[in-house]
Amino acid sequence: MTILEVKKLTKSYGKFTAVDSVDFTIEQGEIFGFLGPNGAGKTSTINMLTGLSRPTSGAITLSGVDCVKNIKQAQRRIGIVPDESNLYEEMNGFENLSFCASLYGMAKAKRERRAGELLEEFGLDGTGKKPFKAYSKGMKRKLTIAAGMIHDPEILFLDEPTTGIDVENARQIRKLISTLNANGTTIFLTTHYIEEAERLCHRIGFIVGGKIVKIGTIAELMSEAQRENIVQFALENEVSSLKETLSNEFPGFTIDVLDNAGVKIHSPETVNLMPFMKFFDQHRITVHEAKIIRPSLEEVFVKVTGIGMDKLKKEKEGGKR
Repeated sequence: MTILEVKKLTKSYGKFTAVDSVDFTIEQGEIFGFLGPNGAGKTSTINMLTGLSRPTSGAITLSGVDCVKNIKQAQRRIGIVPDESNLYEEMNGFENLSFCASLYGMAKAKRERRAGELLEEFGLDGTGKKPFKAYSKGMKRKLTIAAGMIHDPEILFLDEPTTGIDVENARQIRKLISTLNANGTTIFLTTHYIEEAERLCHRIGFIVGGKIVKIGTIAELMSEAQRENIVQFALENEVSSLKETLSNEFPGFTIDVLDNAGVKIHSPETVNLMPFMKFFDQHRITVHEAKIIRPSLEEVFVKVTGIGMDKLKKEKEGGKR
């Protein structure tokens, strides 16, 4: 069953269109990933979906509620977890959750009971009386997610939930997200970590230049990617100067020269290694390894967004859209 429906959603700032006539749906009980390069329109889209920004045009419907005309009613049905915590440093965990619950009009007994339940569910019951400022980054992220869940929302918006935290805490957050979803929570997830999206999401929408360019299940996206044949050569030296020569010598192939002295060959047909080996030999380039690459969701991302993996890595390190 469709829980969220977006039609022709558009956001313009003067002559600049940040989101351009976007359409998609989110099904009840799924984790929907929303990916795209910096400046693609992710933040503008999320702000409209959560009522923080008014669309220039288009429609957003959440379980029958018109989210444009009835913003306050819609906001009571959604949970928002921003990439930067919005909780109070001096309050402890229990106080922060109770305060968030009060904003939704929950009675004192109910909100205190709910706060205690969430602290236990999220593994924070032993730290409920510690001030938020004393929490580790991972604990802060967990409590921020708990605050987004305090009113039992129909859909939870998670913006970069594991950015800036260590590997172990990131693993715990991913496990927590899976558990929330298994218990029935519908989740809208943005992330710079492609492997995280592949691990968690049921479907993914790619946005580029304010437009949705592809939506599909992980299986659908991977099936399409695996129709392509990829061979990667590890070389003695970096060969960026030969990219044009390679492309002219082997028309019909997509050739990527990698930063780490390598070349990646993409083809819809099986790649014959010998012509490439002869080319490298003629140019006195030593080949250390030639291997077939199984296409990944990162390959799908690169193909549909046009952003290279080196740039994607920098965006991950930056952690901002």
